[in-house]
This record gives sequence, C-alpha cells and structure tokens, in this order.
Amino acid sequence: MGNEVTGDISKIGRGTFLMTLHGETISNSTSKRRQKRTKGILKNWELYLFLLPALLWYIIFCYVPMYGIQIAFKNFQPGLGIWDSPWVGLRHFKRFFNSHYFGRLIKNTIGISLYGLLLGFPIPIILALSINELNDGLYKKTLQTVTYAPHFISTVVMAGMIIMFLSPETGIVNLALQKLGKEPIPFLTKPEWFKTVYVVSGVWQSMGWNSIIYLAALSGVDPQLHEAAIVDGASRLKRIWYINLPALVPTMTILLILSAGGILSVGHEKILLLQNNLNITSSDVISTYVYRAGLLSAQYSFSSAVGLFNSIINAIILILVNQFASRVSENSLW
Repeated sequence: MGNEVTGDISKIGRGTFLMTLHGETISNSTSKRRQKRTKGILKNWELYLFLLPALLWYIIFCYVPMYGIQIAFKNFQPGLGIWDSPWVGLRHFKRFFNSHYFGRLIKNTIGISLYGLLLGFPIPIILALSINELNDGLYKKTLQTVTYAPHFISTVVMAGMIIMFLSPETGIVNLALQKLGKEPIPFLTKPEWFKTVYVVSGVWQSMGWNSIIYLAALSGVDPQLHEAAIVDGASRLKRIWYINLPALVPTMTILLILSAGGILSVGHEKILLLQNNLNITSSDVISTYVYRAGLLSAQYSFSSAVGLFNSIINAIILILVNQFASRVSENSLW
C-alpha cells in the first residue's frame, strides 16, 4: 500500500513537473516573441515615427469622441455635462423611427446612394481602361489632367457652378435645350430631377480621381500577356476583356465593399447648398436631418441617436457585403 501511495505521489509530481515545464516553455516562447517584436520596432523606429501622427489623429479625432456616443441614450443638458445628464434609454431612437420623416429620409438616402453607386462605380473603370489604351503620351497626360481637375473644385464652387449652369433663364443647359426647340427645365425646383443632378455632378467631379487606383492596378499587368494575345490574333477589345478587366477585379471588389459600407453616408454639404423648399421632398437625407436637428434646433441627444443609427446600419451592411464577397470570391477586406 505504501508503494502504491508513493507511486501515485511520484505520478502527481511528474505531472506537476511536466505542467511547470510546459508553462515555462510557453512563457519563454512568449518572451522571445516580445523581444523579437521590440527589436523590430527599435530597428524600424523611423517608420513608426512617421506612423505616429496618423495614429494620434485617429485616436484624438475618431476614438476619443466616441465617449460622447452615450448622449444618444441620455437627455443631454449642457449644464450637467455628458456624465450627469439623465438616462432615457432608447427614447430618441423610438422617436426617430416613429417620425413621419423616417420613411422619406431612408428612401432618399438609399435612393441617392444606390443611384450614385450604379452610375459612379463603373465610369471610373471605363475611364481607366480607356486611358490605359492610349499610346500618345501628350494626349494621354492632357486627358488625365482634364479629368482629374474637377476633383479639386470645392463643394461651394461646385454648387455655384451647378446653379449657374442649370438656371432656367441663363443656364447653358437650358439655352442648349431652347436651341433644340425644347422648353427650359427648372432642374433645381423639380424634385424628380434632384437625384440626377446630384449624382451626375458628383460622378463628373470624382471620376478622374477615382480612376487613379484602377490605372495603378493596370500598370501591374504583365505586357507579355498582351504580346501573347496579339500573336494569337486577339483584338484590343478581347485583350481588355480577358486580360485588363480580370486584373481589376480584386480592386473593384474592395472598393465595392467600401462603397456599400457607406450606403447611408450621403454627405450633407452639397445637398444643403442645392436644397430648397421645392425639392426638399427628394433631397432631404439623414445627414441633412441630423444637421437641422443637432445644430439648428440644438437637439443634441436626438441627433446623436440618429447619427448612431446611421453608423450601425453602415457597419452591418459592410460586414454582410464583406462576408458575401469572401464566399463568392477570394477578395475581401478580412
């Protein structure tokens, strides 16, 4: 019996020893990884120093303000501050969902976003493919400069140009319509025309700039593929379809996922500049509603709740679209 007890104790001792040894091995492995990571940081400290301003910017302006999200669940009173303001739970969210503006805001926001996505997503791709096929260096550079230039026009100037060009009396568009025997159209006072004006002007302003990333992807295509295709008798259109376009698919997928993640994030700047009482039924979106409620009416908690709802829906859409892309293809954000 004594031998059995001694044997059991020895087994327990060996088990404890093995567990201790295993723990020390894990600890040593973790310590080595930390030392390796520290050495890598010290070796490339210049790169981390360059990264520091961007990291600080995100922390200060993106993560620190998230502390204020809680006012969406409070009846925020500036005199009491964020922390001491009373909790109201989901009252502001329920108020927004039950508002008679809710349906119109969602409809207009999604309508403008999908319209812009359907029209604005393929045009930079087509432009990049077209520019890539040009052989004349001077003409190619001139075309790139002309298409890039609108991107640098400010939103205020762009809105002023739109108002001037679409004026029923003196606008160049309506003057051209009159030359063709058509009646002038008051584009900015007709609700049915607002989405088209907003989207088309946005596509014109951004298509050249958005094509840069596609041109960068096309620069990585192996010229030997085109040479082999030419030897096999492939036309230019077939080479674009079977060589250039597949090379753009990974970039297209990533940009499409990012665009889908911002489907409810229609900017308010240009809309506010073009908005009036006659087209508001078609131009009123979530961002303009948040602007009116938060800044003009000082309903800080309510506007924060609306903005938080907008961000959550965008995040959900981004995750779902990314998951779908990862299942049907090999390209996704994560």
